[in-house]
Order: sequence, then C-alpha cells, then structure tokens
Amino acid sequence: MLWSWQNINIEENNAGQYYPDYAYEHALFTPDMKIYTDSKVSDFFQKLKPEQSVGFLNSWNKSKNKRQKIYLSYDSTNKNCQAGDIDLLEHGNAKTDVSLPIFNYSVACDSANREPLFYELYPGSINDISQLTCMIDKAHGYGYRNIGFILDRGYFSKANLEYMEKNGYSFLIMVKGMKDFIREIVIENQGSFENSRGKYIDRYDLYGTTVRRLLYEGDTKKRNIHIYYSDGKAYGEKQEIKQKIRRLKKYLDGCVGKECVAFGPEIMKYFYLNFEQDGKTLKLAEENASAVEKELSLAGYFAIVSSENMTEREAIELYKSRDVSEKLFRSDKSYLGNKSMRVYSDEALSSKVFIQFIALILRSRIYIALKEKSEKMLKRPNYLTVPAALKELEKIVMIRQLDGVYRLDHAVTATQKTILDAFGLNEGNVRYQAKEIEKILQHQ
Repeated sequence: MLWSWQNINIEENNAGQYYPDYAYEHALFTPDMKIYTDSKVSDFFQKLKPEQSVGFLNSWNKSKNKRQKIYLSYDSTNKNCQAGDIDLLEHGNAKTDVSLPIFNYSVACDSANREPLFYELYPGSINDISQLTCMIDKAHGYGYRNIGFILDRGYFSKANLEYMEKNGYSFLIMVKGMKDFIREIVIENQGSFENSRGKYIDRYDLYGTTVRRLLYEGDTKKRNIHIYYSDGKAYGEKQEIKQKIRRLKKYLDGCVGKECVAFGPEIMKYFYLNFEQDGKTLKLAEENASAVEKELSLAGYFAIVSSENMTEREAIELYKSRDVSEKLFRSDKSYLGNKSMRVYSDEALSSKVFIQFIALILRSRIYIALKEKSEKMLKRPNYLTVPAALKELEKIVMIRQLDGVYRLDHAVTATQKTILDAFGLNEGNVRYQAKEIEKILQHQ
C-alpha cells in the first residue's frame, strides 16, 4: 500500500496504470524493489478484503489516547460516477452535475492532533444531517467517550443536537445561513460590541460576544450563542448583496410588459411588484428598500453555537481548528486524486478509498511537519507546502554510471536540507539511504 501513497502524493494522481513508469524512477518499499505490473496493481484492489480495512481502522483508533478530551471535526462530500456496478451510487444532492448518480464520502479528524481517525462510505441519497447519527455511533464504537464535535453549518438540526446530548457528547456548530432566531439575537446586540476593544479578537480580526438562549421550542437547556462581526466580511457580503439586487433588478426590467406566471421568493423579498389589470403582465418592479437595508445591516455577522460554557474567543479558536481538517479534506479530493475514482466495482471502490485514507494520514503528518517548520522561520518560504516540498525532494536522484553502480547525482541543496530538517533528517541520512539503495540495486 505504501507504493500507492508514493504515487498519489508525488504525482498528485491516483491512476494505477501509471505505476510502472513511476516505479522505474523511484526507490520502492517492495522486496528487492520489485516493479509490479498494471495487472498486479488491479488484482490488489480486487483482492483487498473488507476485514483488512476494518481491522486497520480498529487498530488505528484503538491506539489513540481516550483519556484526554478531543474534538472531532467531521466533513463530507459526494462524488459523481457513471459506473454501473457500484451499489452505493444513487441520485442525491450532488454538488456538481445533478444528472449523475453519486456516492457520499466523509472523514472524521482529530482537530487538536490534526489527523484523520476514520471514514465512511454511504449511498448518495442519504443527506449529511441523517448520516451524522451513524457517525456518532461509530465514534462510540471506536471507544471515544470524552469527545466533542466541531461541525459545519450543514449538520445543524434539532435531531442531531439532541442525539449528541443523549450520548453525552458536546458540540460546537456553525449556524446554517442567518437563521431567523439568530437574526433576532444579532439585532438585539447590534452596536454593543462591534467597536469594543475588549471584544476584539486580534488573531482573526473580528469582534465577538456571547449570549445564552434556548435554541428551539421544547429545548430544556440554554446554549451559548457566540456572535461575531468582521469588517472585512461585512464589506464582501455587502458587495455581494448589491450585485444580487442589481442582477435581480436587471432581470425584472426585462420582464416589464410581459406575462409572468410566478417569481421566486428572493425577488418577492426584495421587490414590490405591480401588475397590469390582467394580473399577469408586469407593470413595474420597485425595490423594497427596507428589506435591502436590513440585509445590508446584517452583513459581516455570523454565529457559532456551543453546548459547553466558553468565551467567544475560545469558541472561535476551537472552530478555527477545523480549518486543518478542511485542508486535509480538500487535499483528499485534490492532491490525492479522490475527485475521480477510476473504478468499476464495489470492491475496487472500497479498496481505493481505504488506500487513499492511509495516504491521507501520511500526508497529514507531512503537512504538520512542514507547517511547524515554516512557523519557526522568520520568513516563511513558499517551498514548505506538501506539493512543493515533495517536488523539491524529487530532485534528489541517483544515476547509474559506467561501472554499473547507482550513485547520488549531486549534493543536497540548502532548500532540500531545510525540508529534510522538518522531518528530523539531514544530508547524512540521504547519503546513508543512497548507499543502502545502491547495495540492493547492485544485486539486480
């Protein structure tokens, strides 16, 4: 499986048929650096058994420290597919090309230690809100008790919040959109904290305050609702609102004098519509200034709900720790080639996702090491990202000379030394490994 990680991370590609070309130019982890064929790679995907992936996930999660409280960051995506032999494929809420069936894929990450813990594959017709309860059960099955969940706005629902509390888990969740009850709380608190230096959170350049409220009808416990305001976010959102109003107005101007059956709720919210006597022909579209002004006044605000008592600063710090897992998740879809699976059976899909999850664990270790190295440097160089660092290390090559011996082509550069130092390695380690590879290749 390690060859898969090598190929995925360096080539940023998950196409198995390119493996022989890759293997010819790289040191391998196979016995005597044997280069396997395309068919061997394909057989591996087909023969990997479910108990192997399940066994790995059980062992991986068993090794984690269960005594300290950890926060799980959970995210999901869906993938289009046209292969006819995959049972998970169903029509659902596709992010792209809604005409194609999809399957869903989610990953739970430890926000503090910044590493993936487990993943899920489930049918395309199941939405994120419904699947969350299954993920909570899986976390419980892996032995996690003292945990909290950091969730994106897509998981906000009464049923999910009640289920987490029933199982004794805390939560921190972004409120989806600007819900009506949050709007009311924001309006109540407007002007009370937006320019207060005591409420300023310098790290994220925003202001915050916390109030306690019941979240929904029948709720028995007041929650911490953390309200934030950002000048930068306000400017961007106001520009979007203005552009949206211009776009809608232009559309309505084109409808004047024409018969219009119905308009969407957005138009009805921001415009007064006047019709001719027939009740169908649009006569005039007039902007609802108060509605637009209210929307503009709420620009720059957002809210996070937490089940535990914490300050607005603690809440945003905790939620921002989710950024790491989101970057990992993006890398899973981008660098690890998980956007396109290139498989045509359930067995191959399951095997490939399992291998890519292992690659994601390894990539997260690389990412953390490079990030920590970058943060220690006065000037953060652009080569301490995962793709850039791996491509730079790719320049360390061995060349076969006339005597049939493979030797390093050139000394390690200063840039490569900096990258190696992030992993606790140095030029001596490179030369030692080169000698070991040289010995192996001499016998082939």
